[in-house]
Parts: sequence; structure tokens; C-alpha cells
Amino acid sequence: MRIQLSALAVLASVVASGAHAQSVVKIDGSSTVYPVTEAVAEEFQKEQKGAVKVTVGISGTGGGFKKFCRGETDISNASRPILKQEMEECTKTGVKYYELPIAFDALTVVINPKNTFIKQLTVAQLKTIWSPESQGKVTSWKQVDPSFPDAPLKLFGAGSDSGTFDYFTEAIVGKAKSSRGDYTASEDDNVLVQGVSRDVNAIGYFGYAYYAENKGKLTAVPVVNKDGKAVEPSEKAVIEGTYNPLSRPIFIYVSEKALAKPEVQKFVDYYLKHAAKLASEVKYVPLPAKAYTTAAEHLKNKKMGTVFGGVSEVGSTIEDLMKREAKL
Repeated sequence: MRIQLSALAVLASVVASGAHAQSVVKIDGSSTVYPVTEAVAEEFQKEQKGAVKVTVGISGTGGGFKKFCRGETDISNASRPILKQEMEECTKTGVKYYELPIAFDALTVVINPKNTFIKQLTVAQLKTIWSPESQGKVTSWKQVDPSFPDAPLKLFGAGSDSGTFDYFTEAIVGKAKSSRGDYTASEDDNVLVQGVSRDVNAIGYFGYAYYAENKGKLTAVPVVNKDGKAVEPSEKAVIEGTYNPLSRPIFIYVSEKALAKPEVQKFVDYYLKHAAKLASEVKYVPLPAKAYTTAAEHLKNKKMGTVFGGVSEVGSTIEDLMKREAKL
């Protein structure tokens, strides 16, 4: 009897795992894009009444692309465009993809609410804080600005596999991945939120959604833009293009092979139809309606690849993005 039960259990397991494998959409990548994709996944799974399971991991944009180009995931969340080296990796493994912009983010610099001396920061001051040359040397706030107190500088930022790390270092330091290493790093933005919220002398950076979710624990720092104006991150500032250089598009990348699976096709269709509403709910800036219909047309017409040529550009506006998409 025990053997029969065991055999039945094994059979049930095999059947369940087979059904499971046919109905899972696997997603990984950016922690910045995670809140949008997770919101879409939750609503989609409800609509499917449990017939499709969507898993969403957080290994950073770079970490996500590694899995994606190995064919381990169906969709990759990315807080920057795919880079040349990643494109080459995908080519080696035969992974073709669709690049779908889904929202704009205001990459946000945050401090502890008890910090009383920072009213705004310039790009030059942020560079002083984060550049590789500052490692072990710029350790006090007074070294950033003589008017600041002689208090220890406590830094929290994105890990090296993060697209946010790539974008922030390029926008602020002038070269992607160029950063001091003596800071608390994580691809999980919740870790950074906790770090800054617990230390009065802390400063950090991550996607706007994580700031919006934790406004009681954090203060957003106005950043002086190219016109010399100190601008707080907001939907209005992103749309107007005044929150520069820290506004950026965020994406999902969908494997051509994965899109042949009905559950992935359904999920991506659902994503594009509901991205504006759900991106807005998690406090990102939705794209114009035309952007989502254009993305759907690219899928229908099999227009694959990237419009960014393998480089991550700083200071793109929604208008710039729309012009690029129209040319694909």
C-alpha cells in the first residue's frame, strides 16, 4: 500500500510539474522595474485565475541580462538599454529580443529626514561624493561643501549588476560603472531604503518608486539641472524634461522564442495594455498612449533589436524616446 501511494505521489508530482512548466512566465532583472512588473503580474494572474504563474526576480539589470541571454528567462526587466557586450552574448546564444519601453523613472537621490543641512545638491557635488578618486579620501560632509558639518559620510547605492548603478555613474561621474567602492551596495533597493532611513548622515540613490513608497522615512534631494535650477523628482519634472540628468526610460525585453508561448504572449499583451495605469500607481511616469501602441505594433511586425545601439545614454526625454521608437 505504501509503495502504491508513493507511486501515485510521484505521478501527481510529475503531472503537476509538467503543468507548472507549461504555464510559468519567468522574469528577472532590474529592481527599479520590479514594482511595475510585479503589479502587472499580480493583476494578470488574477485575470488568468491561477492558470498562469508569473515569477519576478531581482538580480539587477546586468544580472537579468545574463540570465536572459542564456535563455533562462522569458522577459528581462531593465532600467537602462541593453549594452553592446550583452547584445553580443545574446547573439552567441541565438536569443533575439523585443525592446519595449514601459515608463520613465526619476532616479532619486535621498537623505535621512533628520538631515537639516542639505537643501539641494549639484552634479559636481554628487561627483565629489561618488567618484572613484574620493574612495577613502572624501569621508566627511564638510569635504563635499565647506558649509556642511564635519559629519561622517555614509553612502548607500546600487550594486554593480544594477542598471541604476550604470546610469547613475554615467550621469554623475561621467563614465558608467565608475564609482568609489567603499559604500553599502545592493541590487535590492529595499536594503538601501533601510540603510538611509536609519542613519542621519546617510545619502543614497535608487528608482523613484522606492522613494514614493517610503516618503515618511526619506527626503528626496533637489538636484541642480543643466539650466542651474534645483529640481525635485516628480512626474511633472520628468514630463517637462527639467529633472535632468537623472530622468531615464525603463524597459522590458522579451525573448522572441518565449513570445511563441501563449502564456508569454498573453502576459506581454496585458502588460502593454495596463502599463500606463500600473506604472502610475507605483509612482513612475507613464509614457504617452502612442508609445504602448507602437510597442504592440513592433511585436506584431516582428521589429526586434534595440534603438539605442548598445549604449546607455544620459538625459533622454520622453519626446526623444518617442522619436526613436517611431524610426524602428
